[in-house]
Amino acid sequence: MTFPPQSAALTVPTRFDATTTADEVVDGLDLTGRIVVVTGASSGIGVATARVLAARGAHVVMAVRDVAAGAAVGEDIRSAHPGAEVEVRHLDLADLGSVDAFVQAWSGPLHVLIANAGVMALPERTLTPDGVEMQFAVNHLGHFRLVTGLHDALVDAHGARVVVVTSSAHQRCPVLFDDLDFSFVEYDPFLAYGQSKSATTLFAVEADRRWAGEGIRVNAVMPGGIATGLQRHVDPEALAAARRSAGASDDLKSVEQGAATTVLAAVHPDLEGVGGVYLEDCAPAPVLRARAEADGRHGVAPFALDPVNAARLWEVSEALPARSSASSGI
Repeated sequence: MTFPPQSAALTVPTRFDATTTADEVVDGLDLTGRIVVVTGASSGIGVATARVLAARGAHVVMAVRDVAAGAAVGEDIRSAHPGAEVEVRHLDLADLGSVDAFVQAWSGPLHVLIANAGVMALPERTLTPDGVEMQFAVNHLGHFRLVTGLHDALVDAHGARVVVVTSSAHQRCPVLFDDLDFSFVEYDPFLAYGQSKSATTLFAVEADRRWAGEGIRVNAVMPGGIATGLQRHVDPEALAAARRSAGASDDLKSVEQGAATTVLAAVHPDLEGVGGVYLEDCAPAPVLRARAEADGRHGVAPFALDPVNAARLWEVSEALPARSSASSGI
């Protein structure tokens, strides 16, 4: 197993750390003319991300499943920042037809794509109509289909960035290539969530390897521990117990602090030319060599950076929808 030079990948300004807010990251930046897609922009850190980018002049496309909720957020952003360019488009990442429709409707260049939407710890094993486990489908496969479908638009931007939001929960489970849908391995909500976040990190690694030469840089971002609607399926006591078992502290970031690393990866000049890196607290995360080194919030497991795993996942992801449909009799 080989590892990228994670800790040496870039030097970030010392003023950016775990307490930095998204507003502080973009202070002084003019994003006029940049077109940005943010998935899941109707709640949580997606709202904070869309708001701060639109406030700095970017044209923000909020790709959301609940269009009414997205429209309300868009109105709030325009009210707070008159002249902000915000539009809402429908996107259901669990429905590959919806993803394809979003891609087909797109025209023109795309400067930044932020794969932010996600679901967490569904209490029961749930499959999409394509027969794919729901967390893997929404957190990884739908975004894979979206980003690869918009590849040409990213190329046309001549220096695009893709940000894939991941989680330290990836440490709980690598990608189970032989049983992605938990058909044989007993389903556990946090195990399935962890697998999906290992997949999102591997996607960033392989996408950057494939596309860096075309001017597209891709990074994975762990926003930090934040209380948002993402945890709506999780019993608070169960979540607290899971954090304690992983050694995590109870300290949480604000939504604005949680969006900071995403925004840094998306638009800050210090990330120019940087890709294939797992970022947390506005810096590259340390690579953990053993579970004992993990504190539940920080660090990246080596299996989530392994280029062999990343290349294999790409191939599986390209074939998975058709393969799953066939096996499900769809």
